[in-house]
Amino acid sequence: MPLKKKITTTTIKQLRVEDKRINDTDIHGFHARISSAGRIVYYLYYRFDGKQVNFKLGSANEITPAQARDLAKEKAGQVAKGNDVHEEKKQVRQENQRRKHLKLPVYLDERYLPFLMTRNPKTANRIVNHIKSRFAFLMDKELDQITPWEIEKWRSEQRKNGRTPSTINHSVNSLKGALSRAVEWGLIDSHEMHKVKTIKADNIRVRYLNESEEKRLRHAIKLRDMNARAARRSANEHREIRGYEQFPSLDDVTFVDYVEPLILLAMNTGLRRGELLSLTWSDIYFTERYLQVRGGNAKSKQGRIIPLNNEVYNSLFNWREQNQKETYVFEGKMGVPLTEVKKRGA
Repeated sequence: MPLKKKITTTTIKQLRVEDKRINDTDIHGFHARISSAGRIVYYLYYRFDGKQVNFKLGSANEITPAQARDLAKEKAGQVAKGNDVHEEKKQVRQENQRRKHLKLPVYLDERYLPFLMTRNPKTANRIVNHIKSRFAFLMDKELDQITPWEIEKWRSEQRKNGRTPSTINHSVNSLKGALSRAVEWGLIDSHEMHKVKTIKADNIRVRYLNESEEKRLRHAIKLRDMNARAARRSANEHREIRGYEQFPSLDDVTFVDYVEPLILLAMNTGLRRGELLSLTWSDIYFTERYLQVRGGNAKSKQGRIIPLNNEVYNSLFNWREQNQKETYVFEGKMGVPLTEVKKRGA
């Protein structure tokens, strides 16, 4: 038979394994159990809607008999008011478990990564690691605690550190994607990352040649031209000996092909590859000494006017005199603009 005594420090010390339990004489349902290994745990037994409940208050290693008594009184009072304290405790435990999975790193590892693995195993780990790396400062946050302000502050720092808008946008979109999945799965009600707008800016980093690099480039152009002229002379000498029609001489023209004027134009104006290759002679205003980049050909979709210094003006003028193409400054076959710059052309 279980012992019936007031649960105190003394009676708990006297409790033996063979006693199994002790029922408190003051608080109905308050009791302590002892296991075969000697571990003592305090409980409150009660009935709720016909259901028998043994509510765990705590172990003797965690709370004292006095604390267990106070807790038993509190829970018994709540039961008397119609509250099922065991069910409430269960809900709290489930909520704590749910909140655990709301921690960003836990969510990424235990929920989002397995999902990505079903979509594309080759990129899944890279996406998750990218989010963890870029947003390390959020790793102690729960999903619904991440604010647009934090992301805006991070973006500002990234831009100061020289990261391009496209790189920043990619990182933010990766985080947005993870949070949106959490909403779909019911882990959080919503997120506010839609307030973090995509950066609309020119993603091209300006790269200028230093003095040494420019000198080497100019030397390489001249050396290339010299070799091309020498090769043409040699070819024509052989053709003359054999009585073949000779190729046009390259000694009588300013440029051996389009490469030199194209490079000089790029060096002096900073035009992008697409803008260079789509440039037409109608875009060149020799009298006013400027060229026009049309909005449709600009990556930013905004047209602009670029003045021509002496070097680029003279190179374009001479190229125009030498190359009588009708439309494009750097024209390929069949009247279309060049699409790539790989080898010597006419």
